[in-house]
Amino acid sequence: MKRSSWFWAGCVALLACAYLLTRLVTNQYVFFVGEVVLQFIALATAWNIAGGYAGYVNFGTAGFFGIGAYVAVAVSQAWGAPLHLQILAALVAGGVLGLGVGYLSVRLRGIYYSIATIAVAVILEAMVVNWPYVGGAQGLSIVRPAAPAGFANYTAFVFVVMAFLTIVCVAIARGLERSRLGLAFGAIRDNEMVAEACGVPTLRTKCIATAVSGALMAAVGAPYALYASYIDPSAAFSMNYSLLALAMALLGGTLSWPGPVIGALVLSLLEQGLSVTVSPELNLLFIGLILVGGVVFLPGGIYRLLIRRKRPRRDIRGAHRRRTA
Repeated sequence: MKRSSWFWAGCVALLACAYLLTRLVTNQYVFFVGEVVLQFIALATAWNIAGGYAGYVNFGTAGFFGIGAYVAVAVSQAWGAPLHLQILAALVAGGVLGLGVGYLSVRLRGIYYSIATIAVAVILEAMVVNWPYVGGAQGLSIVRPAAPAGFANYTAFVFVVMAFLTIVCVAIARGLERSRLGLAFGAIRDNEMVAEACGVPTLRTKCIATAVSGALMAAVGAPYALYASYIDPSAAFSMNYSLLALAMALLGGTLSWPGPVIGALVLSLLEQGLSVTVSPELNLLFIGLILVGGVVFLPGGIYRLLIRRKRPRRDIRGAHRRRTA
C-alpha cells in the first residue's frame, strides 16, 4: 500500500474516530480541550507553510486567526450564515490578507518582515476594537444554533468540524511539501537571491505561501466564537496564538509536515494539563523552558530526531542482510 494511501486512510479513520467520540462521550469539556488541541495543530501546520517551508517567519498569526473569527461573526450577524459559509468567508479574507502580507516581502526581509507582521496584527485588532457591529472593545456574546442531526450538542459538532479543518491543513501542507511549489519554497528559504537567479519567481512564490498560510489560519479561527460562546478583541487577537504556533512548529521541526503536528500535540496537551494543575504564570514558565530546551538540544525538532534514530537501524539491518547473503 502506497504512503499516500496510508495517509488518506489515516485521515478518514481520524475523522471517523472524532465523530464516534461525540457519540460515546457526554462531557463537553472533553470536546473543548479537543478543539483547542486540534486548533493548535492546524495553526502550527498553516504557519509552517510560509514560516517553515519558505523561511518567512510570521509573527502575525494572531492577526489571521482573529480576522477569521471576526469575519465569521460578521457574516453570521449580517446574513445568519451557517458555520461552513463562515469558514469559507474567513478563508477568503485570510487569503487576501496573506496576499497583502506577501507583498510586504518585496522590500522587507528577515526580522523587518517579522516585525511588520506584528504591526499588521495590531492594526487589525485596533480596527475591530472600533467596529461596534461586532461588539467593539466590549466583545460580543454568541448564541449557538441548535446542534445538527447526529450530534448531542453544538460543542461536539464544532469538535468534528475542527478535526476536518485540521486534516485539510495537514493534507495541504503535505501536498505542498511534495510538489514543485514546495521545492521553490525550499529554494527561497535556503537562499532567495540564488533562487531568483536560477529562475524561481520569488515574489509570486512568496505571495502564494503567505496567501495559503493566511487563508488556512483564518479558516481555523472561524469556529472560535461558536465554541467559546463569546468573542472580544483581546482574546481573538492574543499574541499567544503567534508565539505558540511558532513554538510548536520549531519544537516539532519546520522542514516537514509531521513536525508541526508533533510539536503542537506535545505543547498543547502539556499546556492543557498544566492549566488545570498549576497557575497560568507557572504554565507559561514551563512552556518557555521546554521551548528553550527544544531549541538548544533539538535544533532540528523532534521529528528529525525520530528520523535519525530510525535510519541507523535500517542501515544495520541492510548491512546484516548483505553479509549473510
